[in-house]
Amino acid sequence: MTGLGADHPPVAATLTGVGVGPGDPELLTLKAVRVLAEADLVVVPVLDRLAADPATPPGRAETTVRAHVPADRLRRLPFALEDRGGVTARREAAWDAAARAVVDAFDAGARSVAFATIGDPNVYSTFTYLADGVRALRPAVRLRTVPGVTAMQELAARSGVPLCQGREPLTLLPATAGAAPVADALAGPGTVVVYKGWRRHRELVDELRRYDRLDDAVLGCGLGLPDERIGPVDPDDELPYLSTLLVPARRDRRGGKL
Repeated sequence: MTGLGADHPPVAATLTGVGVGPGDPELLTLKAVRVLAEADLVVVPVLDRLAADPATPPGRAETTVRAHVPADRLRRLPFALEDRGGVTARREAAWDAAARAVVDAFDAGARSVAFATIGDPNVYSTFTYLADGVRALRPAVRLRTVPGVTAMQELAARSGVPLCQGREPLTLLPATAGAAPVADALAGPGTVVVYKGWRRHRELVDELRRYDRLDDAVLGCGLGLPDERIGPVDPDDELPYLSTLLVPARRDRRGGKL
């Protein structure tokens, strides 16, 4: 048997988290499209409670990726995406099973696996938990990320509201952190963006009213999808999980924050 020799070291297995944006397939970067096209396998997250049903419709990441990757190179990985109990046994079991599935793919001969995640892989992404699990099982696997367009960037572009100018700070928060951090940010001078506000929508509205910032706020739901909604905040709205609230900094004149 002929070995590879010192001049031809074995190719290291690579797991890459690829940001695919908020939902519009045209918002993938050229690098994201290339990495997805070159990967031996592309994995996408799916709700664990729906994973056993082959008729389950594709999630947002899978729908986006299907515009660039053939179906025979896609595989769904179940995650407890709806679990709100913190680090539960269900959530950890899903992380461990997903990591094992990726390692099994490497053991079967794959050299590159890409995990497609909505938005950016380093911003509130499931990829970080998958990467930790794979690293624990196979420390030699290389971990990389390809940045993606975030929902707050897409909402700012679609609504014509700049995220930040001059000396303005930009604060990004998940509504799951509770009302207090959001209130602290709204009391400050900068732009505030809140993700995952569906179950706390009315609490968020109360805080917006308290700091007199309701009228300027913009809400985006289903960005990049056929049923997307972009516009003012309706206190009575029923929001999906993936909703984005953009509250721009107070601005009274051009260049006032320089």
